[in-house]
Amino acid sequence: MDEKLSPTVEAKPFKLNYKRIFLIGFAFFGILLLWQVYDSWCPTFLTEQFKKALGITDENEVQYLVGIIMALDNLAALILLPIFGSLSDKTKSPLGKRMPYILIGTFVCAVAFPFIPLFFHYNNIIGMIIMMLIVVVFAMMYRNPAVALMPDMTPKPLRSKANAIINIMGYIGGFFATLVGMIFVLSEYLKIGSDKYHNLWTIELPFIIASALMLISAIVLFCTIKENKIAEEMKDELKRGEEFSEAAEKVEDEGPMSAANKRMLFLILIAEFFWFMADNGIGTFMGNYTIYYLGASTRSNSINIIVGGVGSIIGFVLGGILASKIGRKWTVTSGLTLSGLSYLVWVILSYTVLKGAAGSGTFPLPIYFIWFVKGLGMSLVHVNSFPMVVELCPSKDIGKFTGYYYASSMAAQTITPVALGALMLIPGNSFSFLPVYASICLAASLAVFLFIKNVKTKKTQIKRGLEALDYEDQL
Repeated sequence: MDEKLSPTVEAKPFKLNYKRIFLIGFAFFGILLLWQVYDSWCPTFLTEQFKKALGITDENEVQYLVGIIMALDNLAALILLPIFGSLSDKTKSPLGKRMPYILIGTFVCAVAFPFIPLFFHYNNIIGMIIMMLIVVVFAMMYRNPAVALMPDMTPKPLRSKANAIINIMGYIGGFFATLVGMIFVLSEYLKIGSDKYHNLWTIELPFIIASALMLISAIVLFCTIKENKIAEEMKDELKRGEEFSEAAEKVEDEGPMSAANKRMLFLILIAEFFWFMADNGIGTFMGNYTIYYLGASTRSNSINIIVGGVGSIIGFVLGGILASKIGRKWTVTSGLTLSGLSYLVWVILSYTVLKGAAGSGTFPLPIYFIWFVKGLGMSLVHVNSFPMVVELCPSKDIGKFTGYYYASSMAAQTITPVALGALMLIPGNSFSFLPVYASICLAASLAVFLFIKNVKTKKTQIKRGLEALDYEDQL
């Protein structure tokens, strides 16, 4: 890592191909579109089905079952993500090593997804859970290779900024899903006496629209990103980028991973596990918090998601810039601290000014502010944490290390719905326990992350402004 580079290598600026990264972002557009609809609607579907099946009227009593089913989906993902990552690393085809998995996974997901609300509508809980499982399995076939495309085609010094762009594309997908959720309101479907009560299309159309947009995003990706051709064109630039890696020790193409890099990887994955415990825990139950705890319209939660998304997009823009100034470690640390403070404010407000919010029928305005700050903070984390992981591997193992990154997040998402659902069964706990749980998990994440080595990169040049948009470089 400390070897002196030649003046030519040091002087030559890296160029981020914005057009290419934007097009790769269509893959992430489809991913977040699907998961936004899935996470917003499926926990409530499961709550209603379990209440009917068990003859229970208190929704708190079935949240642990909801958590178990949501966790089983994530358990499948935990197993499959590393498998599909390693398989795609080794795949050679005329379409490339990632594209076959993206196309097959997208098609099966798009076909199966609309059957989830259909089975719910006809009170077939077994069919609904089977469809959820099919969607999760094939989404994992799609997700890992789709995310790995970015580091496949981007030199290491540019990956935080590139990751910011594909995350913004993903959040645009999430925005579409949320906007659809504001038009087709789940709480209206559930409310007896409403003209939308048990109107199948109220819950079916969001899933059909999500499937259609997923297919369109995959077609755009397939038609514009010629994987094998770009890999050959980028070969020398990617090799040069290795000289500027933010790894504890130099990454070797062959041979075992160094002890220092292995320690850095484990610490990142452990910290990631805890921040997903926090973020996914409250994300899974936020729709139910709105419907069952506040008695408010799900439209309010959709607005809240959009507010958080705006904060996230601002964070994605800032994340790459901050990382180039203060390094990825301290950018992630800042994001975790900011998000932790937002949860802490929510805890304080829950036991003071928001104490009477339960059953009020309104969505408290302070939560919108909390969600904005939380979104901003977590986007600083997400935009830099994935590049930190793939920074530690040679180019031939990007899919495998992408699998490690998502395996950690899915392990958290397997445990956290069950853990949080069970904790809400404790007398005195209810949905108001959400921010307490999230605060504890995020504090643990921050404590682990502080032990990660702060790596100083070699000084390199990156094209900026109009120079970075040189037309010939974008083709």
